[in-house]
Amino acid sequence: MSSITVAKSAGYCFGVDRAVKMVYNELEGNSRVATLGPIIHNQDVVNDMQAKGARIINSVDELRDGETVVIRSHGVGRDVYEKIAQRGSRMLDATCPFVSRIHKIVAEKTAEGYFILIAGDSSHPEVQGIVGHCDENFFVFKDNFELKDFFEKKYVNLKKRVAIVAQTTYNIVVWGDCIKVIPKNDPDVVIFDTICSATDARQSDARELAQCSDLMLVVGGRHSSNTVKLFEVCSKYCKTYHIENADELLTLHLPAAEKIGITAGASTPAYIIKEVQTNMTENVNLTANQDEEINFAEAVDQSFKKIHTGEKVKGKVVAVNNTEAIVDLGTKHTGYVSLSDLTDDPTKKPSDVVSVDDEIELVVLKVNDQEGTAALSKRKVDEQAGFEKIVKAKEEGTVLEGTVQHVVNKGVTLSLYGVRVFIPASQTGLPRGAELDQLLKKKVEFMIIDVTEGRRRAVGSIRAVINAKKEEAKAKFWAAANVGDVYTGKVKSLTSFGAFVDLGGIDGMVHISELSWKRIKHPSEVVSVGDTLEVYIKDLNQEENRISLGFKKAEDNPWEIFKANYKVGDVVKATIVSITSFGAFAQIIDGVDGLIHISQIADKKVENVKDILSVGQEVDVKIIDIDTDAKRISISMRALLEAPAEKDEEEETPAEDDAE
Repeated sequence: MSSITVAKSAGYCFGVDRAVKMVYNELEGNSRVATLGPIIHNQDVVNDMQAKGARIINSVDELRDGETVVIRSHGVGRDVYEKIAQRGSRMLDATCPFVSRIHKIVAEKTAEGYFILIAGDSSHPEVQGIVGHCDENFFVFKDNFELKDFFEKKYVNLKKRVAIVAQTTYNIVVWGDCIKVIPKNDPDVVIFDTICSATDARQSDARELAQCSDLMLVVGGRHSSNTVKLFEVCSKYCKTYHIENADELLTLHLPAAEKIGITAGASTPAYIIKEVQTNMTENVNLTANQDEEINFAEAVDQSFKKIHTGEKVKGKVVAVNNTEAIVDLGTKHTGYVSLSDLTDDPTKKPSDVVSVDDEIELVVLKVNDQEGTAALSKRKVDEQAGFEKIVKAKEEGTVLEGTVQHVVNKGVTLSLYGVRVFIPASQTGLPRGAELDQLLKKKVEFMIIDVTEGRRRAVGSIRAVINAKKEEAKAKFWAAANVGDVYTGKVKSLTSFGAFVDLGGIDGMVHISELSWKRIKHPSEVVSVGDTLEVYIKDLNQEENRISLGFKKAEDNPWEIFKANYKVGDVVKATIVSITSFGAFAQIIDGVDGLIHISQIADKKVENVKDILSVGQEVDVKIIDIDTDAKRISISMRALLEAPAEKDEEEETPAEDDAE
């Protein structure tokens, strides 16, 4: 007979147990409770809390007046505490003491100028909370390979001391591998051992049990980080299954095993572990009895086999009509699959989904033993398989593709693998307030950013894909860009001080002074949003992510054009552009002005320039001085008035000589 052993440290850890008790104590006092995220990675417990009145919120903005907000054991960043304080809401902080210690370490080391390295899953709430105490001065690595890459490529240029911490539930084996790649005897590298002692003990106990077992059951939430790590640890030594509760045992085809081990994650209540242990014990006893009476079992008519609600079964399609498919289950029950349980596509008929003689997998929705019927669902099986793909896509950061089907309140929806994916307006990649209808029936790329396993719902983000592509484009740009390189880009936006140009996933700025050789008050005088410009790189600053662009070309410099075509003594036509108390400025060519001093306006004393000249007036002037260094030009109207008088004097002189 098989033996079943439960690991010594399986189940609730101190931090999770403390958080759960805090919520239940509040609920017993009839308090209105809102937990900032699920208080525990266990849907059964979460469902029970919700049934007792607790609400799950994703941000402080969702808090209602009079509610007590509970910070879960994962902890949160400083900004969340500040928002709660600003609202004046009552708060219960259930942050695990081990996590609080990490917050304190990274905050202190950040203040001391250290760069923080965090071992863990960047998408995990605990890591996100730790990050919230680092002031953007951090790097999250998932394993020793990423850590090694950091020290080989980035540490040399970092010029900062480094402090290293780990997520409390981090895999202790991987942590050991990480320690090996950290530079030895480097006084600028400080390592803190922050893996929870309970996590360490739980993983060690699970490893020891797996080493001497033929089969391991790891019980806990699908999204529980520490439970997933237990599964990884045990899988190295024997056949291992990850289940959430005892009901899932019905869906497994467990191989024969003499020694069976059971362990559980920190979010798994004792009663669930007990249910799994009890069910396994019953199954082992049943198997033993069947072995003893195998001949009798074979003689039992298969038609008397019972089926149960929630059970997965296989059946053969025997008939298809316009509203349903009829299935032979090999039992005394006739199975019926309605159209809505065949597919969620309203445009399809049953015959579009299944055909006679198809063998399909189904979930039992309802059994009527008296009538000998069973209501079945193919869609739930498809959704389960599809949801598993969705969960995997989230974990791996996979880019998915789908067609937007509906525009709903505050977002759009699409269906993928039979799962409805909601994309909030803020995650569509469209500007705030933009019409979402423009996405309808469009094929889009997106990533899964959140899943609700109990309700099998998923939240997607188009913006995440756009941002990822931008980051990729940025990395490619910085790897190849040099001062002087010429790019063609589109004007993305205008400000009072310049124009931002999209160089292909990364923006550079053309300062207003670089848009034109002449003075302009606003970039819109030269360019418009959407214009295509040929620009060149003037300056690069990767640390500040700043790219300065030039647009003016030297050959278009008005001053150079003037120097090449004009000299002192030339007489030109000029247009008065402004008047001052000491003279008037006149444009000689576009972008080049000369000064007519008040003494050079007329051959007599001028009291007020405006008495003789006005803006827009065209006058003949003579260039009397060019200051190349200061880029100043002096021009004169008076010089042209004096010229005829001088000529007359020259003509009269010979006559006077003759007279003498």
